Amino acid sequence: MRIRAATADDLPELQKIEIAAGEPFRTLGMIEIADDDPPSLDVLDQYRRAGRAWVAVDDDDNPIAYVISTQADDTEHISQISVHPDFAHRRIGKALIDHLAEWTRTTGMPALSLTTFLEVPWNAPYYERLGFRRLRDDELTPDLYKIRAHESEVGLDRWPRIAMRRELV
Repeated sequence: MRIRAATADDLPELQKIEIAAGEPFRTLGMIEIADDDPPSLDVLDQYRRAGRAWVAVDDDDNPIAYVISTQADDTEHISQISVHPDFAHRRIGKALIDHLAEWTRTTGMPALSLTTFLEVPWNAPYYERLGFRRLRDDELTPDLYKIRAHESEVGLDRWPRIAMRRELV
């Protein structure tokens, strides 16, 4: 497995990864999450053109996981990270996050951020093991507040969600 910048040809595969990665949510009764549409090709291409889309690839250079990010105040915000379930439990998500952390250090930003489901085992508990800490509502930066407000508007707060931050010092 290696990590590289996403190409335009990768984008349909990222959608397939996202659909497959949503399936485990079905086992938790989170049907709406499992059935949610992946990011559009246009949205994925915006991240790619901004230099903020990376893929983990197999030995044949086929994408098996991806991460997309954007700047949110003083952090590089993980907008989405997904690993195809066929490649789960191989520390690929960790490798993508570590890759993003190294890239973020070169930009001078001090931290990564993300928002996630609190009670999903492969969400908040996993990110805590990778060094992220939960943010209280009064710790949300303006951009994170906007992200959380949007998530609430689209119904993601049906399940407990939080923002998290990982310092890069």
